[in-house]
Amino acid sequence: MKTESISTKHPEAISRAVSVLNRGGIVAFPTDTVYGVAAAIFDTNAIEMLFEVKERDQSKAIAVLMSSLRDLAHVAVNPNQAALKLAEVFWPGPLTLVVPRHPDLPEILNPLPTVGVRVPDHPDALALMDVTGPLAVTSANLSGGENACTAQEVLAQLGGRIQLILDGGRTPGGQPSTVVDCTSTELRLMREGPIAWEDIQIVLREGRIFS
Repeated sequence: MKTESISTKHPEAISRAVSVLNRGGIVAFPTDTVYGVAAAIFDTNAIEMLFEVKERDQSKAIAVLMSSLRDLAHVAVNPNQAALKLAEVFWPGPLTLVVPRHPDLPEILNPLPTVGVRVPDHPDALALMDVTGPLAVTSANLSGGENACTAQEVLAQLGGRIQLILDGGRTPGGQPSTVVDCTSTELRLMREGPIAWEDIQIVLREGRIFS
C-alpha cells in the first residue's frame, strides 16, 4: 500500500480524507497534542485495521474525537455533571474524559462499556470532523513507539500501512492528552498530560481555573 501525504491547505484535503474514511481506510491528521490516526466510528473493519496498523493489543481502548461538545450525546450516555463541567471548561483542548459508551458504538472500541472522548483544539482536526462527525482515533505511531508530531514522523512509522496523511505541520503540543475517568462520582486520573490534575480539581471545586 502506498501512503499519500497531502497538505491540509490543499483545497481537496478534506474531501480526499472523507473519501478514504468512507471506503474503510485510515487517515492520519494533526491534533493539538500529537498526530492521530482515524477510522470511521461505525466501521468495525476499519477500527480493526487501526489495531493492526499500530500493532496494538485489542484489549486497549480506542478513543473518540469530536468537533463539538454537542456530539457527546451521540457517543456517550448519561455523562455525570463532573464530566460535563470539565468538558465545558477544557474543550476544545488536551483532556480526554472516560464516560459511559453509547450502545450504538461498536464494542471493539473498548472491551469495557466506556469510551474516552475529546474535542481537540486544532483547526485541521475540527475541519475534518465537522464533515465526518466523530471519529475513532488513536495516536499515529506504532504501539510503544515515539509519538508522532509531524507528518514525516507518521510516515516513518506507519508508511505503507495507512492510506492518507493530512500534513498540517508540527503539532503544537507534542504530548498526549490528560485522561480522566469520569464513570463514577470519584474521578480518577488515568494519564498525566498537558492539563494538570490540580487544575481539574480546582474546576470541580470552584468551577474555574486560575491563570
